[in-house]
Amino acid sequence: MTEKPELPEPFLRKLESVTNKRAKVVIDHILEHGFITTEELEKQYGYNHPPRAARDVREQGIPLETFRLLCAACNRAKSWSCEHCPNWKTKAPVICKQCYWAFPHEYTHIALREIRRTDIIWDEGEMEIYNELKEAAKKASSLIPDHVKRIVTQYLTSEEGRG
Repeated sequence: MTEKPELPEPFLRKLESVTNKRAKVVIDHILEHGFITTEELEKQYGYNHPPRAARDVREQGIPLETFRLLCAACNRAKSWSCEHCPNWKTKAPVICKQCYWAFPHEYTHIALREIRRTDIIWDEGEMEIYNELKEAAKKASSLIPDHVKRIVTQYLTSEEGRG
């Protein structure tokens, strides 16, 4: 396991003073492992409503960072990615904190693979341009993500893109 960060003594005393059972379980687990997952809360501790456990911690005056992707497809991708990550067994927090799934705006890897990811959402008022892109990809016998990569590459390697 990785080295645990030094925490200020007053903060440690505050953590030790927590008596709420659910909050104490979350805090103790995080102190030992660096983080706690929804799955661990449910399977290991029997808490079927993890947001309530997080709120219990916050109500004790303990700051707690939580991450949740809103898209169901992204949650499935994250689960698969994490379960196949070489860090899955050791769960070193320093490695997880550098992963896209923890910090999508500032990451060095996805499941310890050198991968970069960009998700583009086409909203209501953008359907016309999306449909044009879809049609252009179809004409090029290409999937939309591959077609977008090709367009971006062409632009960035053009005079206009380098300017």
